[in-house]
Amino acid sequence: MARVTVEDCVTIIPNRFELVLLASQRARDISAGVPLTVEKDNDKNPVVALREVAEQTIDFEELRRHIVHGVNRHADLNFEDDNITTLTEDALSDLTGSAESIQEVEFEGEEGEGEEAETVELSPEDAEDAAMDAAAAAALESLTSMEDSFADEEETKE
Repeated sequence: MARVTVEDCVTIIPNRFELVLLASQRARDISAGVPLTVEKDNDKNPVVALREVAEQTIDFEELRRHIVHGVNRHADLNFEDDNITTLTEDALSDLTGSAESIQEVEFEGEEGEGEEAETVELSPEDAEDAAMDAAAAAALESLTSMEDSFADEEETKE
């Protein structure tokens, strides 16, 4: 029975490799509890998936997106990641706006207290690097405070 179904499916999806990918993903979805679009007729999930492909009762584009999403190794951002991204972007926008104003850095001499401080001119690239370092420090500080608040919440739950 499956052989006839495969032959029927090749007319709809000519690429056999794509057919295998789509049918196997659909069979996994059926095993996970997704509703069927054809009668089961005491068939196994791969045969039911091939029958659904042959009868074109499923959305192939949605199935392709599901396959791509499953192969994608980068997880979607969650709520906490969105907050961190927002905090970092806010810190960067605050600091890059003032990067042009960070042109001079004073270093105190190590030899004596009575010496004058040395003034060093920073290039625009160095000023931008300093702003990025400050933004990274601000992001790290916000992460630390978030971890502390989560730890406090956990302690109060116990």
